Amino acid sequence: MERIETTVDDGAKGERLDRFLRTIRPDISRSEIQRQIRAGRVTLAGAVVKQPSSRLRGGEGLLWEIPEEPVLRPRSLPLDILFEDDEIVIVNKQAGLVVHPGSGTADATLVEGLLVDRDLPASDDPARPGIVHRLDKETSGIIVVAKTEPALSGLKAQFSSRRVDKSYIALADGGFVEEEGVIDAPIGRDHSRPSRMAVEPGGRPAQTEFRVLARYPDRSLLLVRPITGRTHQIRVHFSYIGHPIVGDRVYGSRRAERLFLHAWRIAFEHPKTKGEVRFEAPVPPKFPDYPYGELPWRDRAARR
Repeated sequence: MERIETTVDDGAKGERLDRFLRTIRPDISRSEIQRQIRAGRVTLAGAVVKQPSSRLRGGEGLLWEIPEEPVLRPRSLPLDILFEDDEIVIVNKQAGLVVHPGSGTADATLVEGLLVDRDLPASDDPARPGIVHRLDKETSGIIVVAKTEPALSGLKAQFSSRRVDKSYIALADGGFVEEEGVIDAPIGRDHSRPSRMAVEPGGRPAQTEFRVLARYPDRSLLLVRPITGRTHQIRVHFSYIGHPIVGDRVYGSRRAERLFLHAWRIAFEHPKTKGEVRFEAPVPPKFPDYPYGELPWRDRAARR
């Protein structure tokens, strides 16, 4: 672990902590710096600070403990490749598989499995080559990985501008009165538990559409479409309305054989051909029986 100890210049008074740290280590992305601050790796004037937006007073002592970068090692894994060409690879990720190395991750990751047979373009985070969107460890289903730098930048632009249509299948606790709805609630870091997200008044805007597919005695089968792409968005939103995803012990459900959230379908513009491409990851057998294949695809243009 690298330790940086310094005194904040008086000229930095009023500057945001994350921006100041970036001047010390411009080789570390701002998002990674923010993650480290929230993890409690920065001390100001003897006190741990967990808010990246904290303002500096100038003259205070600063200690920054930077963890070692995760090492990427190609590892042989039984990956379920749904599609691959020269620009992209589409993987049906199994539940329990971490997408990329990170702090505290010792097991093989999806990225390391892909590196066995292919090169992936570097991203802002050296542990995430080719990765353009999130998928939690316990969530199964489709993840899109770029194989070239143009594909990486193009796909990231599509995700950030909400031009990607994503559909999830979820099993939630409890019964719904409504047939469909939109959860519109801002999401931010949970101040009491920084490793978690929560609905916060000052959080980033977040919207999730859902439709009830089937009802069971104490659970509901849902088709879910996240309009935005916040961390843990689907899990946080359904917990917020009193229907946590089955198996999500972090956000209020009971223990189950798995987290019942599956990234089912995705549609986007191919980064090279510019034509629309659609992919579907079969719903795992532990989910309820349902004619999923009969559900229509929605026109991606409706999301613009």
